[in-house]
Amino acid sequence: MSKTMEQPLIPRIKYNAILNIISRGYHIDKRPVTSYRPIEIVYGVAPKAEGSALVRLGNTQILAGVKLEVGQPYPDTPDEGAIVVNAEYIPAASPTFEPGPPDENAIELARIIDRSIRESKAIPLDKLCIIPGKKVWIVWLDIYILDYDGNIVDASMLASMAALSNTYIPYFEIVDQHTGIVKVNKDQKVSPLPINKYVVTVTTYKIGDVLVIDPTAEEESLAQHRIAVSIDEEKRIVGLQKMGLGALTEKELDEIISLSMSKAEELITILKKSRSSS
Repeated sequence: MSKTMEQPLIPRIKYNAILNIISRGYHIDKRPVTSYRPIEIVYGVAPKAEGSALVRLGNTQILAGVKLEVGQPYPDTPDEGAIVVNAEYIPAASPTFEPGPPDENAIELARIIDRSIRESKAIPLDKLCIIPGKKVWIVWLDIYILDYDGNIVDASMLASMAALSNTYIPYFEIVDQHTGIVKVNKDQKVSPLPINKYVVTVTTYKIGDVLVIDPTAEEESLAQHRIAVSIDEEKRIVGLQKMGLGALTEKELDEIISLSMSKAEELITILKKSRSSS
């Protein structure tokens, strides 16, 4: 369990120095402001889970794990499985994270990921039905922030999709169709979790008067606000979340959408290449 805190204030001299660099079109690590740090995806890092992946985005590290359990469907969707997303800020990931129950930041992160997966229909939930109206697969997706150095949302979405694409449905046997008794053997993997499409999130930060992609933690602490845009393989916007105070002009919003579209294609390509080579 964890609780996040507000970003600490940084010295005025350093604040001005970072703003000056960003105003020239670069991150403090000399990348262009619209480029991502190196991305590394490692699959199967949690062997006891049905699926898992570790994403390194610069010095930010996110672990996503998937567990499958047999459960009852929701009353309004008796023929569909379900997905439950949880996010955890590990206290050791940053001096600004405190032990305790998940706060609004962790809850907001989980909701962004959950909504992106649901609205894009990345997972065909109808294919997770075992006995209509009685038993379905429940997909538990847990996200752990292991090391924090900015841009948690984009890294978490990458880790989530990577973990889901690495998930296998275990062997199961319907013992009694009428009573809904199902026997599961998790030691035996049967088939991959069905995935319709990939979905990614591109978060754009406004720092000073500049729109920035993938800031470090220091840069992120200077941002007035940010917008996370979730986009699927079909180039559809399936989610949009604004975080922080401040307003955007119509021109800035158009720039953010255009930038998000191009960067989403880049992230989806990285996901596909990493999966094919794993």
